[in-house]
Amino acid sequence: MEESKTVLSHLSLYELEQQLSHIPRYRAKQIHKWILKGADSFDKMTDIPLSLQNELKDKFLPFSSRIVSCHNDPPAKVENKITGEAIKAVISLHDESRIESVLLNDGKKRYTACISTQAGCPAGCVFCKTGTLRFKRNLEVYEILEQFFHLQNICSSVSSEERNQNEHVIGSIVVMGMGEPLLNLENLKKAISVFTDSQGINFSKRRITVSTCGICESLCDIAKNGPYVRLALSLVTADDKLRERLVPISKSNPLSEIKKLLLLFQKNGGGRITLEVPLLGGINTREKDALSIAEFADGLVTVINIIPWNPVAGLEFEGTPLREPERKETADFIYMLEKIKLKVTTRFRKGRNVSGACGQLGSVSEKYI
Repeated sequence: MEESKTVLSHLSLYELEQQLSHIPRYRAKQIHKWILKGADSFDKMTDIPLSLQNELKDKFLPFSSRIVSCHNDPPAKVENKITGEAIKAVISLHDESRIESVLLNDGKKRYTACISTQAGCPAGCVFCKTGTLRFKRNLEVYEILEQFFHLQNICSSVSSEERNQNEHVIGSIVVMGMGEPLLNLENLKKAISVFTDSQGINFSKRRITVSTCGICESLCDIAKNGPYVRLALSLVTADDKLRERLVPISKSNPLSEIKKLLLLFQKNGGGRITLEVPLLGGINTREKDALSIAEFADGLVTVINIIPWNPVAGLEFEGTPLREPERKETADFIYMLEKIKLKVTTRFRKGRNVSGACGQLGSVSEKYI
């Protein structure tokens, strides 16, 4: 990206009008609509005069990033078409770093955008591929937003008739991609404000979920000030000592403090919290783990989301290779939780064939981070 050029993709309509104050306001509104539609170049803005397009190209960029490859699960004959459960998009940033985003298809014409907040990740979770990569940097606001626009463009295979019948082709956003979102809080909050802008993308906060390992300082900010989007805590286990070994960043973010902040979040208007439990065969599937989760959940409005571990070659825990939980192991653990009267759901394993499932992101982009 040419440093002298200003990126426009993250600006609200008001901000865009201010940035382009030298042109008529109605032209700024046209440009804003094109950006919301995913137009990544001025050439695609067909109702903008060619002379103005050329003028704008000298100083501005609609987008700063580009898709370099798409990976379909199951594999598709035609690239960038929604033919299966998931499409992983590998996106090149202005500094040639690469990140990965995933478009999930539930088979009922409802799509979810899974987006990233960092290039690499400093959290170091032992069961996550991204956690094995070095942390490069936080993503800028426009880099967070552009992932949504890129995935929206992939949805171009959906007919115009379906688009007219739905408020959004992409129905929900999950901030569960590469990185720890709450370590990039200010940019995340700005991105959420653009996602929920009534004059822009106009997403409901209830359709945006942020998944975090639990960063106390940032959780405190959100609990007190919002945004009150849906929160998901990557709990893994509520056994403090085991969690510190599996999620190293938790050593400075104790569960006792995290729970206090989640209670405050719900007291101040936040909704039900998802407690995510990536299930690691033979590690956090004990009755002790189920009981610790129940104790942590007590007093909170929660749902427990069980995520059987998605294989990543080479990952191990204290010298022993990680393994998927056996079906009976998973079923028994769910039974233990339900016996304690907890509400439990299970995460479908979409995107595994393209390393696009939970915990697998980073395999394609590793050498660029």
